[in-house]
Amino acid sequence: MFVVLFILAGLPNRVQAHPHSFIVMNAKPVVKDDQLTGLSMVWTMDEITSADLLYDAGDAKPDSVVWKKLAAEVMANVLGQHYFSEFWHQGKRVKFVNLPPEYRLYRHGAKAVLTFILPLAKPQPLAGQQYTFVTFDPTYFVDMYYDSPDDLQLPDALKARCRFDLHTPAVNSALKNYALSLDKADAPPADVDLGRQFAQTVTLTCQ
Repeated sequence: MFVVLFILAGLPNRVQAHPHSFIVMNAKPVVKDDQLTGLSMVWTMDEITSADLLYDAGDAKPDSVVWKKLAAEVMANVLGQHYFSEFWHQGKRVKFVNLPPEYRLYRHGAKAVLTFILPLAKPQPLAGQQYTFVTFDPTYFVDMYYDSPDDLQLPDALKARCRFDLHTPAVNSALKNYALSLDKADAPPADVDLGRQFAQTVTLTCQ
């Protein structure tokens, strides 16, 4: 079964290869009392993915009830998939709070943009620590990626002692061809874990 995500209704009814939709991400640590409490995320959807959302929003003002309702629907689907994200520390998975303290959906030209805070269940220490996180659609129906290392930003308080590293996997040609062979009606077997194999890994290291 395909991942139930807000973008599905916006796709054209033609045969396409995986992925069918694209989301460019931006992430920035949220810090309080020198502890990591979450990530501030910005997800920018491609024009085709955005089309239905922007149509439903019409000429509504950015902070109108219409946009708030659309944002709630989109966020509910994201939460249903645990933010499409995994966060790791010392080989253990860090849990999230299943309710973001803030989120918003808005229009940027021909694209829809979702912003939200991905909250960690417990604040995590920063000094001398290293964290990794990934964000992906397991079916690879949606390609979720950072366009460049500049899409990973540090708050001013961390710039002197922390750094981000972005790793993009070198996917072999056989797997690429398999993904390209899947049309809109196909879902890869769960054991293939297709999206994870294309997923970028982000490492946050602090002194």
